[in-house]
Amino acid sequence: MDQNFKEPQYGFSPPPPERFVPPKTNGKSIAALVLGILSIVLPYVGFLIGIVAIIFASISFKEIKRNQEQGRGMAIAGLVCGIVGTAIYAIIILIVVIAAITLYGAATTYNYG
Repeated sequence: MDQNFKEPQYGFSPPPPERFVPPKTNGKSIAALVLGILSIVLPYVGFLIGIVAIIFASISFKEIKRNQEQGRGMAIAGLVCGIVGTAIYAIIILIVVIAAITLYGAATTYNYG
């Protein structure tokens, strides 16, 4: 027999290797990042948007851990931006309230008569 001749192999061929599919990015972490940035940039509603960003970031941390998803860095950035935006506008609101109370108190102490 010829040594170069190989008999055909019968049976099943091995399955093709599985394609590598990277883990998906968590959608709530993206929302937390966007809302966190908006909480710093948008006046007047930044306080409320910052609170929502903090909530989305905390939910996304749990989902990322449970589902082995990506997006932890975006969730951290959204959390930090949400905290900063909320703190900035909380301080501004506090200053406005103190100024209003002070001006109202000063206006009522004078007797216009």
